[in-house]
Amino acid sequence: MIMKKVLWLSLCLMIALTSLAISQAKIAFVSTDAIMKQLPDAQDAQKQLDQLVVDWQGELNKLQQDWQKKFDDYEKRKLIMTEQRRIDAEKELRELDQKIADYRNKRFGQSGDLFAKQNELMKPVQDRVFKAIQDIAVEDGYDYVFDKSGEILLMYANKKFDLTSRVLEKLSVLPAGK
Repeated sequence: MIMKKVLWLSLCLMIALTSLAISQAKIAFVSTDAIMKQLPDAQDAQKQLDQLVVDWQGELNKLQQDWQKKFDDYEKRKLIMTEQRRIDAEKELRELDQKIADYRNKRFGQSGDLFAKQNELMKPVQDRVFKAIQDIAVEDGYDYVFDKSGEILLMYANKKFDLTSRVLEKLSVLPAGK
C-alpha cells in the first residue's frame, strides 16, 4: 500500500515536473476533508451514518451479551447436564455465534448495509464537490488539481497532458476505438 502511494506520488511529481519544464503548468490543490467537514449536506449525512452505527452496534452488543449469558450458564451447568442437553447447548451457542457473525457482516461487512448507506448518502455530496473542483479548474485554467486529504489524489487533469495514445503508439499498440 505504501509502495503504491510512493509510485503514485512519484508519477504525479514526474508529470508535474515534466509539464513545468515544457510550459508553466498551473497546479492547485484542495482539501476535500476540510470541504466535507464544512458542507451541511455532508454533516447531515455523517450524522445519519453515525446514528445507524450506534443503533447497529447496540443490537450487536445485545446479541453478544445474550451469547455470553448463555455461555456462562452452560459453563456452570455442563458437568451436571446430560450428554444430549450438552450437545444441544453447544449447538445453540454455535448457532448464536454464527448469528452474531452474520449480523456483523450484514451491517458492517465490505458489502454490508453501512457501506451501501454511506454510498447512498455521501456519493451525491462527493459528486457535487468533484464537479465544483472540475468547474473551477476549467474556469481558472488549472492543468492539475490534487487533493491533499489522506492519499494524494488527482482530482483534475487537463487532457492536453494525456500521453496515453502516444505511449500506445510508441509500443505499437492501437488505442481502443481506432
